[in-house]
Amino acid sequence: MNDDVNVYVICSTQQIEPGAAKAFSLLKVTETGEARPYSIFVVRTKADQFFGYVNICPHQGAWLNIGEGGFFSGDGARLRCGRHKAEFDVESGACVKGSCKDKSLEQIPIVVMDDEVCLCGVELSEEEPRFSDDNEFEDTMEIMIHP
Repeated sequence: MNDDVNVYVICSTQQIEPGAAKAFSLLKVTETGEARPYSIFVVRTKADQFFGYVNICPHQGAWLNIGEGGFFSGDGARLRCGRHKAEFDVESGACVKGSCKDKSLEQIPIVVMDDEVCLCGVELSEEEPRFSDDNEFEDTMEIMIHP
């Protein structure tokens, strides 16, 4: 049995102010070996505790910081989804108000080592995803808005 745990440095502790959160766009390696987008965010409480979550609201899958770009409720006491205003406990990720009651944000294992915030137990890819051929986006539509 392999007891090795993957540990990746996400940022330094100084990059997240106390009482703030920061989003990260990473690539996670799936069970099939594919690199897939993996959006996470890390919260630093005013008491200098760090918590990590996958940046997906359990209600409809939107990023929490969609819209205005913030992660917190107006008073800063809870995490809040920018789309439907559901609110979550900072320490547990549990929904405490809104349309996803009885659900939680997906917590990710975060540790602080030598003033660096690290993600543990997940395999990340350090390469950009490659597309198989130039015609992969042939059926996409470009939308242009003109004044």
